[in-house]
Amino acid sequence: METESGESRGLNFVEQEVLADLRAGKNGGRLNTRFPPEPNGYLHIGHAKAICMDFGVAEKFGGTCNLRFDDTNPVKEDVEYVDSIREDIHWLGFDWGDREYYASDYFPQLFDLACRLIKEGKAYVDDQSSEQIAAQKGTPTVPGTESPFRNRTPEENLDLFMRMNAGEFEEGSRVLRAKIDMASDNMHFRDPIMYRIIKHPHHRTGTTWKVYPMYDFAHGQSDYFEGVTHSICTLEFVPHRPLYDYFVDQLADETYRPRQIEFNRLNITYTVMSKRKLLALVREGLVAGWDDPRMPTISGMRRRGYTPRSIRRFIDTIGYTKYEALNSVSLLEHAVRDDLNAIATRVMGVINPLKVVITNYPEGKVETVSMENNPEEPGSGTHDMPFSREIFIERDDFMENPPKKFFRLAPGSEVRLKGAYIIKCEDVVKDADGNITELHCSYDPDTLSGLPGASRKVKGTLHWVSAAHAVDAEVRLYDRLFDVENPAAEPDRDFRDMLNPDSLVVKQIKVEPFVADNAAPGTKFQFQRIGYFTPDYDSAPGHLVFNRTIGLRDTWEKEQKKG
Repeated sequence: METESGESRGLNFVEQEVLADLRAGKNGGRLNTRFPPEPNGYLHIGHAKAICMDFGVAEKFGGTCNLRFDDTNPVKEDVEYVDSIREDIHWLGFDWGDREYYASDYFPQLFDLACRLIKEGKAYVDDQSSEQIAAQKGTPTVPGTESPFRNRTPEENLDLFMRMNAGEFEEGSRVLRAKIDMASDNMHFRDPIMYRIIKHPHHRTGTTWKVYPMYDFAHGQSDYFEGVTHSICTLEFVPHRPLYDYFVDQLADETYRPRQIEFNRLNITYTVMSKRKLLALVREGLVAGWDDPRMPTISGMRRRGYTPRSIRRFIDTIGYTKYEALNSVSLLEHAVRDDLNAIATRVMGVINPLKVVITNYPEGKVETVSMENNPEEPGSGTHDMPFSREIFIERDDFMENPPKKFFRLAPGSEVRLKGAYIIKCEDVVKDADGNITELHCSYDPDTLSGLPGASRKVKGTLHWVSAAHAVDAEVRLYDRLFDVENPAAEPDRDFRDMLNPDSLVVKQIKVEPFVADNAAPGTKFQFQRIGYFTPDYDSAPGHLVFNRTIGLRDTWEKEQKKG
């Protein structure tokens, strides 16, 4: 990682700054980061980037990382979200040990600090509505207007604040504001709100509190109370940093204070990252829940069949900068495809079956052919697959009047059945309406592996399953949730109108028996020539359900250009 001259190589800019602090002996050489999620929704891929940074930096330099839930708004929080956040972090491969904290752990200390600031004339109770306060903020070039309640005495403010917490006043009727500077160039310094009244039970503290701290008041002090050395967050918090420092200044001396470093957040094409919008999708039934495989949530990606390693590799690929960017979802999909290619078991499944009768194959005969489990994974072995007179092939693999360079099956043409024989189409059977119902083919009995004709070359190879042994299954074919590249760039449109109507297609398919016998939760399959699949949570013996994790290649961009 480092040269003899002490220069760091291969480190992102955050890691370089952390390393410089450690070399300088700041905080006694101690390193403590934290990941501070709000328990008001499920984590998404953007949070995964922050997790990899917060926990990854600590791992790389021998420090520790805390998990701290920012539970300052009981109206939106739920234990379900707390549990899901824990599960997602562990699934990504990180652990916080015994360092699980909550902003609510510090409610008494934060309340005491607020009281002290009131007594020192640095905070006051404002009776104005949120709309009035916002209107008085001014603009970046126009100073704000002072509240008519700004000059209340410390005694009156303290009495009102205590009565706010006792529940005497209605929600929205009063707030506690810091008295800083209504003409400051930094809008966050224009008497920011520190506390508001909320009369909703808290999932940890019950009804103890009737006032709750705002994020900007709780965040920096919580870092300080925990001993966090490096508060790593995204770029939108750059203008908040001076305010965090201001509040920490009320507690700290020069021997220790958290240092905030900002990096760019993760934005992906054909995706929204807004928790508000994701929650709306869930509550309005536009998706099947937070873990719907079309969602950008970590739980949705896990259910779809993404792997932790693929997500971490994607994040390593895009890196960390000080500039916002829109990353192509194809990069994420490439990382997933690359990882699954190395670990997925190769099997056969036919999505749109067309029956083929091999007329010169003995009736009642069943052979066993050997299929390689994974050519990319040495030692992965083989599995047996039955072959019989009647098989299913993919309907798209046959054309009655094919164009030039169509190397699949057509009248009079030959193809190889993957792992089995070469067959030739002799006849096409149709129903009264002219629809093709089955094909009659002949086979070359010398073309099975190990026989004299096995090396005979034909241009097409098809996947297939034995009709008599095929197992019925359901597959859910997922596509991009939105059909607009950057939904956030179209603020005048309702994001619901940008949903992709074809983001989920459900089909009944035929799979080989090996799939049914090995469809344990979390198993990764490559349905040959179709894509990567994993059993869904709904899957059970007798009712197999598979999610298509990803196709074998990226066809989306090509199709969009055609359109």
